[in-house]
Amino acid sequence: MKLELGNFFVKDIVFGAETAYKDGVLTINKEEALEVVREDEHITEADLVIVKPGDMVRIVPVKEAIEPRYRVGGGPVFPGVTGDLMQTGNGRTLALKNMSVLAVGKHWGGFQDGLIDMGGEGAKYTYFSQLMNVCLVADTDELKEQREQQKKNHALRWGGMRLAEYLGKTVAEQSPDEVETYELAPVTKRTADEEKLPKVVMVLQPQSQMEESGYNDLVYGWDSNRMLPTFMHPNEVLDGCIISGSFMPCSSKWATYDFQNYPMIKRLYQEHGKTVNFLGVIMSNLNVALEQKERAALFVASMAKNLGADAAIVAEEGYGNPDADYTLCLVALENEGIKTVGLSNECTGRDGASQPLVSMDEKADAMVSTGNVSEMIELPPMPVVIGELEALARDGMSGGWDNDAILGSSVREDGSIIMENNAMFCGDQVVGWSTKTMVEY
Repeated sequence: MKLELGNFFVKDIVFGAETAYKDGVLTINKEEALEVVREDEHITEADLVIVKPGDMVRIVPVKEAIEPRYRVGGGPVFPGVTGDLMQTGNGRTLALKNMSVLAVGKHWGGFQDGLIDMGGEGAKYTYFSQLMNVCLVADTDELKEQREQQKKNHALRWGGMRLAEYLGKTVAEQSPDEVETYELAPVTKRTADEEKLPKVVMVLQPQSQMEESGYNDLVYGWDSNRMLPTFMHPNEVLDGCIISGSFMPCSSKWATYDFQNYPMIKRLYQEHGKTVNFLGVIMSNLNVALEQKERAALFVASMAKNLGADAAIVAEEGYGNPDADYTLCLVALENEGIKTVGLSNECTGRDGASQPLVSMDEKADAMVSTGNVSEMIELPPMPVVIGELEALARDGMSGGWDNDAILGSSVREDGSIIMENNAMFCGDQVVGWSTKTMVEY
């Protein structure tokens, strides 16, 4: 497979009479863009707000992030989701860089939603504060979800994807500023020099532990809870075959934007042919019952062994129950003689003293932590709030609370907040964006 990503580097975003891209400036006709959003009758009200790095703006509840793209030659950006099923990872796709579309609830949040500060002390906690963001701020008539802690957020998430495709079309007839090329030969047809290098496979465990449909990450529109571990070309991931789900404490979440730009996959590409022979991606899943977890781990290890892998990197989306899938996979790979490194966050409690993962094993001895989900974060008031700040406390957002015997509410009367890192939108960035470092005391 050969994928060309044609990048257009957005320098500014403004509202105007025509939706167009010129000289690094993306202009958006707000009403025309909102018509695309309102194609779903379940969206009852919607607005667009542009925010930029350094703006003293707090955004909550954030539900999804998507990079605007356009598929050259036709077809949806997200096959099986926003259009007909087709193979991704071949041909050319155009991307608007330095920006994202954020789907934001006008009122109601939930367990899986998060917070972004674009400026001030809080901006360092999430990658998305570094981007220019077009915020789709909307409400829906999905009334049965409003006061539910778990929300599928279907109308808003799909509205965000349609908006991202609409904006991506602005560059359809233009030449990109840069073209990134991603190409891997079939594993049985690598060069002699590549065959001499350590063979490495990337194992992804996207969020898939909900048995009811509508919450999990989708692979080509397929609920990933229903799939078995599958060998895939990394280009497919970078080119829109996966969209983020709507279940996961938010600092652990991988947004659709993260799949589109997966830094760890890109780093393996950089090393391919130099220090490693990058075999590809094993797409695994996170399961509910122990037997399901054990079976998936065995499939992953068998697949990796038969591909000839010498080493593996396993990345987990989430924590808690998924830790069992994660460590079982690490151990199964090690049992096959495959040197394995794990990437995940951890839950060590507010004081940092608890066991970091639910499941532990001596063979899982090479692990990278991207942070403690329970780390306490205290931030001052923000002059502007997009969405509804009270959602952090009122709606069961992971990391927020309505009342604590000692700390009170996550949202104070003056607009300042106290919360766990759990509530920071995609804050732990297991995919590879994280700027956090480990300090030994």
